Formats: sequence, C-alpha cells, structure tokens
Amino acid sequence: MHSDAEGVAAVREFLECPTPAAWVDAAGAQLDVLLLDHANCERKAAATAVSLLFRYDAVPELAPRMSRLAREELRHYEQVLDLLAARDIAVRPLSASRYAGGLRAGVRSGEPARLLDLLLVGALVEARSCERFAAVIPVLDEELARFYRRLLASEARHFEDYLQLARGVAGAEAVATRLLTLKALEADLITRPDPNFRFHSGPPESGHG
Repeated sequence: MHSDAEGVAAVREFLECPTPAAWVDAAGAQLDVLLLDHANCERKAAATAVSLLFRYDAVPELAPRMSRLAREELRHYEQVLDLLAARDIAVRPLSASRYAGGLRAGVRSGEPARLLDLLLVGALVEARSCERFAAVIPVLDEELARFYRRLLASEARHFEDYLQLARGVAGAEAVATRLLTLKALEADLITRPDPNFRFHSGPPESGHG
C-alpha cells in the first residue's frame, strides 16, 4: 500500500509535465468553478468506467476494477455535491474543457489498439487529477484542502488500476511505446493556454480569469 506522498510522487513521475502555476492561481480565485467542474469530472469518470465494464467485461480483472472505480467516483461526486450545497453554490451547467475530447481524439479506432488507448487515457486522466489535487491544496481553505488531501490515495490507485490493466492487455513494452505519443498529447493540452478555467484546463489565456 502506497502512502499519499508515494502515490503523488508516482503520478508526477508518470506525467510529462506538472500543472502550470498559472492554473493553480486561477483555481484559488475560482473555487466555485473548480468545485462545479470537479463534480462533472467525477460523474464522467464513473460513466467511463461503467462503459468499459460493459464493452470489455471479458478482459481479465477489468470488470471488478471498473466496478469498484465507478462506485468510488460516484461517491466522490456525491461528496462534491455536498460541498457545493454547504457553500450555497448553485449547480449550473459548464461547458466542457478541451481536455477529455483532445485525449479521445488520440484514441485509435481498431481493436485491440482502441482498448489499450482507452486504458492509457484513463491512466493519464486519473494521474492528472491526482497531481492537480496535490497542486491546488496550498491555495485552498482548510476544509477544501482536507477534502482534496483525502482524495489523493484513491486517485493514485485508479491511475495504477488503469495502467496495470493496460499492461495486462498489451504488455509493458507496448504500453511504454504508446505512452510516448499519449503523454505528449496530454502535456500539450495541459500547458496550452485556455480561454475558460476548468478542472483539466490549461493555464488561463492572457486577459481571462
């Protein structure tokens, strides 16, 4: 069992780049948007896990891991909703960031390449979420910092689940080779300036909060 510090260190080593400091500053200034989009991310993460469970239920170990992951993501979603209610932040729709769509655009269409890419994209998203939780903690109030600190271990475990499943599907060498492309794509999405702040956005464009 990894400690929180070990889990965060593992995801930082896995990712191509750290979260830009300008994104962290924007997060501290827009806590309502941070929480609203975090809720969206947890809901989408649960939906992704369920989709994989249904489509690839014959893959060894995939069904139990995705079932557990979906339950945990939905629990986190409920916890974020509780925080929103406690802070009198009304739930409202937000446009999606380019992040998830940009990663999906890099997924190949034919099997088994598609499954491998979906699992690696899942690993990248969970790793980035964990890294961002750790990055944003210093600019949060005590209650939110405590909440995000509690999420670190589960996000790191989700990252490892996706990565282990990918290695089981394609082998370590194929995973390492494919990650060269997908990590570069993810790093570009996370470092290129964005017009709107979101949980997985890049740093704000000049003139935008």
